[in-house]
Amino acid sequence: MLTSTLGRAPGQPPQQSRPGAPETAGPHRMQFLFRAAALLLALIIAVVDTFTDFDGAVAVLYVVVVLLAARTFRRLDIIVAGTGGIVLTIAAYLNSHGLNHVGSPTVRALVSLAAIGITALLALQNQSATRRLAAQARLLNLSHDMIFVRDHQGVINFWNRTAEDAYGWPASMALGRVADDLLQTRYPDRREAIEAELLTTGSWDGTLEQKTQAGATLVLESRWVLQRDHHGRVTGVMETHRDVTDRKAAYTALVSSERRYRRMFDASRIGVIQEDWRAVRTELTAQGLMDGPALTAHLAQHPEFIGQVRKLTAVDDMNPAFLAMVGRPGAAPEPYSVDDILCEDDRMFARSLTAFAQGDAFHEGETEVVHADGSRVPVLFTITFPPADDLDGSVLVFVVDITERRQAQDALLLAQTELAHAARVATLGELTASIAHEVNQPLMAVVTSGDAGMRWLRRPQPDLHEVELAMERIISEGRRASEIVKRIRAFLSKAPVQQAALDIGAVIEEATRLVAHELTRERVALQVDIEPGLPLIMGDRIQLQQVLVNLMVNASQAMSGQSQARQLSVSARRHDDGLVAVTVGDTGPGIAPDDLERLFDPFFTTKPQGMGMGLPICRTSAQAHGGSLTVDNTPGAGAAFTLTLATTQGNLSA
Repeated sequence: MLTSTLGRAPGQPPQQSRPGAPETAGPHRMQFLFRAAALLLALIIAVVDTFTDFDGAVAVLYVVVVLLAARTFRRLDIIVAGTGGIVLTIAAYLNSHGLNHVGSPTVRALVSLAAIGITALLALQNQSATRRLAAQARLLNLSHDMIFVRDHQGVINFWNRTAEDAYGWPASMALGRVADDLLQTRYPDRREAIEAELLTTGSWDGTLEQKTQAGATLVLESRWVLQRDHHGRVTGVMETHRDVTDRKAAYTALVSSERRYRRMFDASRIGVIQEDWRAVRTELTAQGLMDGPALTAHLAQHPEFIGQVRKLTAVDDMNPAFLAMVGRPGAAPEPYSVDDILCEDDRMFARSLTAFAQGDAFHEGETEVVHADGSRVPVLFTITFPPADDLDGSVLVFVVDITERRQAQDALLLAQTELAHAARVATLGELTASIAHEVNQPLMAVVTSGDAGMRWLRRPQPDLHEVELAMERIISEGRRASEIVKRIRAFLSKAPVQQAALDIGAVIEEATRLVAHELTRERVALQVDIEPGLPLIMGDRIQLQQVLVNLMVNASQAMSGQSQARQLSVSARRHDDGLVAVTVGDTGPGIAPDDLERLFDPFFTTKPQGMGMGLPICRTSAQAHGGSLTVDNTPGAGAAFTLTLATTQGNLSA
């Protein structure tokens, strides 16, 4: 095979110029020079062969003309050079010897013609083979993989364009170098074992590492193919490499992330359930229910549909915390569905399903899950939904056992009830004198009316009309005493809250009666101002009495011992938003600024013998009645507590 003009090794296809590189006039100039040299040599040979008596086979030199034409890599040039050499040889022979002379010149002419023809044919074959090799080289250069060819000793004799770009070594610097030395190759196994497998099977596949000219390490998927000649001898090895550095890094990151997720999943003290909602999405889509309002309407008409969807919601995994929560510690996850976990009367799954259908990212709520022993475990859950374009359909549910919290809430409610009752008893202790005064008044009236009636009867002429009036007063005062006793018993009882329409003026009047003796003893002047025509309020008479009594007693005690006037005012006015506002104000020293923010905190008190529960209970009662309890304070000039209460008109309008 002929050697190319570009300095390639025999048989090696020419390296192609890079796309986008500026074209040079070098190849065209070389073609012109070789063409001109071939033409000039052909003329010289023709002149010598025609016009001299030289007996040698001068015409055989036309072979050199054909070889020069072959260096232009043009098929036409070879054909023209070969044909021209043959024509000139025949013309020179005829000119010198004619047709009738046969001898040694004839043999020399035939030898020259044969040499010219054979050389031209070989040149054409070589050019055809070179074109095929060049086409193959161009295809290799178009590959996105790094490809190079080396001999059995590892010396590189072909280096494609992708290899230049990826490794940073141009072909001029890579050709002739040992591949392992140039690229600092690191193999997954001993090199000898890899070479042995290559020689045995003819190929090798694996992953290896190589370095670029800049020193960067590339992770490569490599395939080696052994090249042999027709005698079976090894002529070279073609190595194809694909850069998987980013893919390996991504895989490594994925594995690390998966391990981290699994570690968090297993180690979390919060229960975690991994569910598969792909079947749910398919079912909702098939029925056209991937819409919140449409699904809500469908569930209202077909409540049994929620049970079908619960069975479609597969449970893929449960972490140890959740397994322990439901009494299955260490149990391997079974092919559960949500229907096996939730209670039969659960209502939160329907809400979660609606949130999923309308595209919410998450949903929160409280529900109960089934324990292994059949009992129920109250839990707080958060369920996270994948986006609509996520085909994985994996849903995570985070579950917190709130059994202890619910027990604590129940205990707290019980404690609050007991404290409220204790506060009422304590208040009763403070108001014993007032209660005695309240009960004593109707009893004294009964005695007085009874004595008067007896006197009217003992007259010589009994006055029955006066006796009748005395008896009516006795009956009236007896009923009054009975009502006072009933009110005190109700005040002390732990009966449930009784909401009713109440006249706030009457409630205030009853409360002031309870504290009248206390106010008299403390020399406190009471002023009551109730706006006429106030709407009825909704509430519990006893609780509201307790609130007002507590506020008035606190005000009376705040003014205890001061020399200036002790004035307690109770007023009732219309408030914004259909509420009624009752204000209890005093002229005491007011509340210290440092105590104002903590005034309604449980167990905070400024009294030496106080429990610190009066005001918190009062605020809780106000909030239970749809209102509020606030305080306005002027240090040195007194404090005013404002109780706002909902009215029957406000409730109707709401």
